Amino acid sequence: MSLSWITPAERIQKLPPYVFARLDELKAKAREQGLDLIDLGMGNPDGATPQPIIEAGIAALQNPANHGYPPFEGTANFRKAITKWYDRRYGVVLDPDSEALPLLGSKEGLGHLAIAYINPGDTVLVPSPSYPVHFRGPIIAGGVIHSITLKEENDWLIDLTSIPDEVARKAKILYFNYPSNPTAATAPREFFEEIVAFARKYEIMLVHDLCYAELAFDGYQPTSLLEIPGAKDIGVEFHTLSKTYNMAGWRVGFVVGNRHIIQGLRTLKTNLDYGIFSALQTAAETALQLPDSYLHEVQQRYRTRRDFLIDGLGKLGWNIPKTKATMYLWIKCPVGMGSTDFALNVLQQTGVVLTPGNAFGAGGEGYVRISLIAECDRLGEALERFKQAGIRYQPEAVVSA
Repeated sequence: MSLSWITPAERIQKLPPYVFARLDELKAKAREQGLDLIDLGMGNPDGATPQPIIEAGIAALQNPANHGYPPFEGTANFRKAITKWYDRRYGVVLDPDSEALPLLGSKEGLGHLAIAYINPGDTVLVPSPSYPVHFRGPIIAGGVIHSITLKEENDWLIDLTSIPDEVARKAKILYFNYPSNPTAATAPREFFEEIVAFARKYEIMLVHDLCYAELAFDGYQPTSLLEIPGAKDIGVEFHTLSKTYNMAGWRVGFVVGNRHIIQGLRTLKTNLDYGIFSALQTAAETALQLPDSYLHEVQQRYRTRRDFLIDGLGKLGWNIPKTKATMYLWIKCPVGMGSTDFALNVLQQTGVVLTPGNAFGAGGEGYVRISLIAECDRLGEALERFKQAGIRYQPEAVVSA
């Protein structure tokens, strides 16, 4: 019997192919062929979750009180831990009862926020390139994406003057992310002041993704949107424990900021899920209370890898400025090669997995993202494979092996 009449909803059919899923397929085939893969594609932190977090989780599992449905809005203790963390890090005072909401990872919250607030036909401003859920969530909700193309010569910062006045007047939400995935760009405080003024002028909701708040180097401290006067009137900020605390699989994140925006997201979530397992929230409290010495170790780990890989790629022709934050490098493809072709070429010839820049939108074409998720010995092996395969950056010529 043909099931051709069973078709996905239009909202699903409108989604562009998810490159990460395709990469997983290619990686599986490569492993079947016996390739020793060095996977620098996903933003999946390597290493174990810190022991104090694990111990707190185990202790919480032993408590039968944690085995029932958690509160829709998250446990009071975790919400208080979130707001205390914000006060300690940024000097931002938040109400744990109305201005903080735990999430099943920030990706879930970012996507569901779009469903909670975007009507079909609403205009949504999204940088390109950007983290995929920033544009996929609005597409699922039926929004019309106005892409703001980011440019290297502008340090990958959003150029607010490039947004036509008539578009700005129609726009309902602006998603943005600094420190940035995938470009690793950072934004000065002045930029945050400008974007708040822009959003207030045009009555646009701001959604800032601060997932790399603590993966910052060389004395750089990322800015929180909520530090800017007036930002809480129009915006929210998302955070995750995945990166800093090696808790990607635990699925713990949160959103803070405007109480009315958060209430809308909470209302949607009460109809779709029951929130994070209470034992995980107890473990997450411990994460947010870890001493800064742990944070410094994490920062040193990624800084060492950053320096090692930038130096090694420099010897192969890439001139990469030192990034101030995130766990990524954003590098140009050799002249004459597109993002997908270059990433596939590297995978097939070397077994090293990179993410093609077009996975993050059309503005990412011509670049690939490298994740700093391996120790320097493996990064060194990747560089050696590049060298042996003749993979270099030569601006004046098409590169071939």
